[in-house]
Amino acid sequence: MQHLVVMGVSGSGKTTVARILADRLGWTFAEADEFHPEANVAKMAAGTPLTDDDRWPWLRAIAAWIGEREAAGESSVVTCSALRRAYRDILVGAPGDVRFVHLAGTPDLIEGRMAHRSGHFMPVSLLPSQFATLEPLEPDEPGVEVAVSSSPHTVADAALRALAIPAPGAPA
Repeated sequence: MQHLVVMGVSGSGKTTVARILADRLGWTFAEADEFHPEANVAKMAAGTPLTDDDRWPWLRAIAAWIGEREAAGESSVVTCSALRRAYRDILVGAPGDVRFVHLAGTPDLIEGRMAHRSGHFMPVSLLPSQFATLEPLEPDEPGVEVAVSSSPHTVADAALRALAIPAPGAPA
């Protein structure tokens, strides 16, 4: 089975692009924010960045979910900031073929997007800490980087092309 982790800083479009990918591929979808304990959400909502100690159980829960999908014979798409290599190492250690789609954009572009969204617990004030933490994918990591400067559907198309994953019904 294949498992895509759509990663990037807050506001990069992870949820939107991941939903498009899951819908196009017919794969199971999960939003990483649903795996955060309430204490993490409260911390972020208060403008306090998470520590690695806050993140380790969250990342292990996402990896376990990927393992459950693999055991069930389901491919999946999950969002996760996965900003550091150490975080991605936990996720890629899950069973199955785990690959990353890094949604990349400039701080100005992402900040503009965050300023216009509502109903999300992550404040714009934490964006600089996300960019400071971000370690781009390294050449030995399984995945691709896709610019988010175009529409979410165009970004999803670019990700599928870069990963060489044909969407069902698409010409091979």
